[in-house]
Amino acid sequence: MHGRLGTTAGVVLLALIYTHMVELQHQCLHHSAFRRSSLHRPLGFLLGLPLLTAYSHYRTQHLQHHKFLGTSRDSEFFGFDTRAPLTLPTLARAMVSPARLFQVCVDMLASCRGTWHYPMGTISPRAKRHVVVEYRLFALAVAGAVALSLLGHGREVLLLWVAPLLLSVPIHFLLELPEHVLCDNDSTDVLRNTRTISGSRLSRWFTNGNNFHVEHHAAMVVPINRLAERHAVAKRWATHTEPSYPRFYLRVLREARRNTARENPLGQEGAGRRWPTDGDAAHEAGNGPDPPR
Repeated sequence: MHGRLGTTAGVVLLALIYTHMVELQHQCLHHSAFRRSSLHRPLGFLLGLPLLTAYSHYRTQHLQHHKFLGTSRDSEFFGFDTRAPLTLPTLARAMVSPARLFQVCVDMLASCRGTWHYPMGTISPRAKRHVVVEYRLFALAVAGAVALSLLGHGREVLLLWVAPLLLSVPIHFLLELPEHVLCDNDSTDVLRNTRTISGSRLSRWFTNGNNFHVEHHAAMVVPINRLAERHAVAKRWATHTEPSYPRFYLRVLREARRNTARENPLGQEGAGRRWPTDGDAAHEAGNGPDPPR
């Protein structure tokens, strides 16, 4: 397709595909995608290549996330501070933040120089070698893209990789956000610190079953494509459940707007207004004390 509309549609489609590939990579991390364990790393690396998500680095840090969830040692790979107050500026900054891509550049440079180290705890010498090799391959891919651009193919590099990569940042953020935000992050109970979403057939496919996140944390060795069989139990006992992604995003937006309004000083437009809370609803129904003013 030619023209701006076709170009834009193509970039968006590629960003969605590349993001979906990282969701498939996630299953490779847990060695539950293939019967042959040896397939997980090479195919997992290729799945993460478009978004520069190093398989071995992601696997090391993600398994620690499973182990230390609910503690101060939690270290999710796509970092977002779920304990900080949720406000509109916080969400906006996190959605478009180039921090992870900047860190990838740092890791590529350190790997090429032979100085890469793992700052989040312990890592085996074998895993470290794998990480270094993968970041060096990323650097080779970037160098190849630069060479193609210098040879007159810059537009293709921009539309087929760079633009989808940048657009995937907010898309992937929105996919990762529901997992633990607004949950009981000081608890080590996966029924309290994690959220499960029933979702539609499309969302279940696009996230590769990552919507069943309580189920995944409760039994991470179960293949992700089998987690739907556990959803009825998780939905019954989990503290944080949502029927769909739109309902979750609406809830997050309301919470962020409420917190943002509380932080705004008096004198601005709308000063003195508060977003309604559960305490307000209880007071109006005559079932609770006056909410604080």
